[in-house]
Amino acid sequence: MNYYVYYKLDPARLAELRPAIEALFKAVEREFGVCGRWMRRRDDPATYMEVYEGIADAEAFDAMLDREGAKLGLPRKVERFVSA
Repeated sequence: MNYYVYYKLDPARLAELRPAIEALFKAVEREFGVCGRWMRRRDDPATYMEVYEGIADAEAFDAMLDREGAKLGLPRKVERFVSA
């Protein structure tokens, strides 16, 4: 399963939130063996996306995203895709 998590982020908060995002990626890699990617929308400096591909345990990953994502204090939209 592949996860795409997107949200708006005030660019002024980027330096404040970057360590939390990096900690989230480290936790995902440690617990699920997946390296996340962090991207910003090309035409909108406030829209960011986290990408996690190849998640085997969706239930555990959903719980972790809920728990760790809440620490960011941002409304986040999670989309889940499978190979067609």
